Amino acid sequence: MLTNALIVNGLVLFAVLESDLGPARKLSRFRLLRPLVLSASIVPMFLEAIATHGTGLALEIGGGVVGFLLGLAAASLIRVYHQPATGRLVTRAGAAYAALWIAVIAARSCFSIGAVHWFSHPLATWMASHQVTGAAITDTLVIMAVAMTLARTLGLALRANQIRRHIPISPIAA
Repeated sequence: MLTNALIVNGLVLFAVLESDLGPARKLSRFRLLRPLVLSASIVPMFLEAIATHGTGLALEIGGGVVGFLLGLAAASLIRVYHQPATGRLVTRAGAAYAALWIAVIAARSCFSIGAVHWFSHPLATWMASHQVTGAAITDTLVIMAVAMTLARTLGLALRANQIRRHIPISPIAA
């Protein structure tokens, strides 16, 4: 399971950075949806058993909220603008954007590795005393990743819509 978690983290990181990093990246529906499709394909493979009560449910909700906020933070680090030469809507994401995603993925990966190798006993003790299953921990990490990707996409889409409504597209780009 640890290997799978690390592979998923790597795939999400690659998909997001490949899609967004760099100057003048064309903002298309495909570009917005590609990381969502990857995230959605992960959910059935790794989401185990959503907790319906107690600490497990609180963890999953908390993971979703944290992921969503991190996704909004990531979206705020992307500049959305009309490219002067073509009139196309493009984005620019740089080192701060990459650093945020790398830090989040590294933290999730470190937690996964630590849960198996470094602090498995204290984590198991905490889980038993708070009636949290291993599935709830896994689901929390998956929900966090999906929520972050969803918020990044929604943030970009909303900003693109705002720009489209306020700045007319030149006839050259039409």
